[in-house]
Amino acid sequence: MKRALFITLNEVRLYLQDKGDLAFGLLLPILTFALMYGAFGGQTLFKATAPIVNEDGGVYAQQLIQQIDDVNGINIDLLTPAEANTKLERSDLLMVLFIPSGFSDTLAKGGQAELVFKQRGNGGTEGQILASIIRGAAERINQEFQVRNQVKSNLEGTGIPEDSIAVTVQEYLDKEHQQPAVGVTEVVTGGSPDFINQYLPGIITMYVLFSLSLSARSIVEERKRGTLERLLTTRLNARELFFGKFLSIIARGFVQTLILLVLSYAVFRIFTPLSFLAALVVSLIFAAAAAGLGMIIASISRTEEAANWIAIVVTMFMVMIGGTFFQVSEGSVLAAFSKISINTYANRAYHTVITQGGSLGEAWQPLVVMAGVAIAGLIISRLVFRAVPGSK
Repeated sequence: MKRALFITLNEVRLYLQDKGDLAFGLLLPILTFALMYGAFGGQTLFKATAPIVNEDGGVYAQQLIQQIDDVNGINIDLLTPAEANTKLERSDLLMVLFIPSGFSDTLAKGGQAELVFKQRGNGGTEGQILASIIRGAAERINQEFQVRNQVKSNLEGTGIPEDSIAVTVQEYLDKEHQQPAVGVTEVVTGGSPDFINQYLPGIITMYVLFSLSLSARSIVEERKRGTLERLLTTRLNARELFFGKFLSIIARGFVQTLILLVLSYAVFRIFTPLSFLAALVVSLIFAAAAAGLGMIIASISRTEEAANWIAIVVTMFMVMIGGTFFQVSEGSVLAAFSKISINTYANRAYHTVITQGGSLGEAWQPLVVMAGVAIAGLIISRLVFRAVPGSK
């Protein structure tokens, strides 16, 4: 056992000295996580630019534009009719609001004015959201007109000047806008921490599995060069050599996850001390399961290229069906296939201890499955490894 540990320590030392392996195993997942966080984990507020053609220029058209501009996250881009039509034809824009001429005069006379949305197809998701926001602003103006007309109707014949009525009504409307009777409070539950919880397990498991290709390739390379046979001429026996290689793959995967978890703990503060220790235990068991698969791949491969491609195919298969970056619906065909992916069980265990704040006892089922995969992989690969010359 002691000699097997010496092999493990030597392999880990070589791994930490290899800048290429470190870049792939440590820097690349960190970079991937940073890019995903920048792309999807930022502000939850909807932001867009509303392209508007103001052919009216009247007071109510300006009022509508101002109300749209007052919406958080919305910017106004005023265009000429020619610019708007050209951009629509080129698909540079999918939706443009046209405020037709006479819009303000029609409203002032008590008529029914209309807004025109010109769009390509359905206007796109952003265009549909903008159209909904614009309709909301137009509805507010419509409600204000209804209030003014109702007040004028009720005060008709009282001798109160219309200008005084209009000013008083506007004061109350402004007060209502500033201090609405029904307030809305936003409680953000899908911000940065939830993003980290959602994607961190997937990134960890994906890159630990990718390290299989490096581990399996190195073992096959040593076998072809006769390094393993030369080691067996020392006091090492085949069992110690094999187990040492197995432990070295576990150590490499664990070091990789340890660094990612420590960075997440330091930067995002998503762990408690207990959940961090629980995540380390999950990482260790998952690294053992991945090592078992890596040893099987190394045992059945006869060339470095074969080991590399088998590891890549296995990794991508595990990632795609294992619910790494998207939720797998229960009862679906994909859910049935996902049961053969160790990523499924690793992600469940990580989510239990990180997202849900659960204990290892609550994650015992996926942990048992991964431990079983590690043991089965060790036994199967050892049996296959006996076919290697000089290793019996």
